[in-house]
Amino acid sequence: MKKTLLTAVAGAALALSGLGAQADTLDTVKQRGQVICGVNTGLPGYSAPNEKGEWAGLDVDYCRAIAAAVLGDATKTKFVPVSTKDRFTALQSGEIDVLNRNSTWTLGRDTAGMLFAGVNYYDGQGFLVKKSLGVKSATELSGASICAQQGSTGQLTISDFMRTHNLPYNIVSFDTADEAAKAYEGGRCDVDTDDASGLYAVRVKMANPDDHVVLPEIISKEPLAAGVRQGDDKWFNVVKWVHYAMLTAEESGVTQANVDEMVKSDKPDIKRLLGTEGDFGKQLGLDNQWAYRIVKQVGNYGESFDRNLGPKTVLKIDRGLNNLWSKGGLQYAPPIR
Repeated sequence: MKKTLLTAVAGAALALSGLGAQADTLDTVKQRGQVICGVNTGLPGYSAPNEKGEWAGLDVDYCRAIAAAVLGDATKTKFVPVSTKDRFTALQSGEIDVLNRNSTWTLGRDTAGMLFAGVNYYDGQGFLVKKSLGVKSATELSGASICAQQGSTGQLTISDFMRTHNLPYNIVSFDTADEAAKAYEGGRCDVDTDDASGLYAVRVKMANPDDHVVLPEIISKEPLAAGVRQGDDKWFNVVKWVHYAMLTAEESGVTQANVDEMVKSDKPDIKRLLGTEGDFGKQLGLDNQWAYRIVKQVGNYGESFDRNLGPKTVLKIDRGLNNLWSKGGLQYAPPIR
C-alpha cells in the first residue's frame, strides 16, 4: 500500500539497482525449485493463513500461479510474511523473488529500482464507520475524529478531501494500521481510514462486523501490483504475463473445470493461451503449457477473485473496477500473439 514513505524507498534505490543489474531470478528459481514470495503478515482475502494454517488469498494465488507456470507445480512456493516497513528491503536483498503484498504502484517506487508487473487489484483509500452513526457518505463526516496511521500519505489524502468539501475533522494518529483499527473499534474515533481492501479485512476481524460499513467514496488511486527488481527482465516478463494469462483465461471462458476440454478448442486465442499453437511459452523461457498449468492448478483471475474476495466470502467485495474491461472494469490483458 501507500504506507511506506517515499524517502525509505528512495534510500533503497542504489542497492536495488545493483542487484537488479546482475539478477537472473528466473534461472535461480528453476534451479532452486521453489518461488519465494513476500506477502502480507495477515490481510484476509489477500494473504493470510486460513483455518488450516495454509496461506490463502488473491496475492497468494498469484504466487502459486507463478510456480505453476515456471516449475509445473503451484505448491512449490514459500511465503515470507513481510511488514509494510521491510517489504522493499526484503525484495532488494534477494530474500524474496517477488513482492506480492498489496503494494501500490507509484512513480517514486518505479524510479527507485522496482518494476511493477501489472495491476492485480485496483484499490483506493476509503472510510470505515459504525452503522449506528447513520452516515451514508463521506461528505457527511463533518466534525468527525478519524483514526489513521502516523506518517502515511493517507493523512494528506484525508486532508485534501475534507478541505475540498469544507468539512472540519480531527486526525488521531497511530504507529500502525492495526493500532488505528483497534482504537476505532474501541470508540476512540468515529472513523477508520485505510485502503478499502484493508478496511474490508479489518471489518471482518471485528467482534461485530455487521455493525460497521465501508462508505462508497474512494478518495485516492491505489493500483496494487506485484513487484520485482529492476534489471531482472526475464523474471519481470514471466511475473507480468502470469497475471495477463489469468485475465485472458477469464475473458476466454477458460476455467479450472473446463480447461482440459478447452485444449481442444479451434479458437486461435485459446490455442495460443493453452499452448497448442505457437511458441509463446518458449519466448518467456518456459514451455508452451505454462498458462494451461496456471488455469488447471489455480484458476483464472475471476475464479481467484471470487474464491478470496467475492460475494460468497466474508469480505463480500464487489468486482467493481476489478472486473474485466468487457464488463465495465479496468482489468485488461494485452493479447498473446
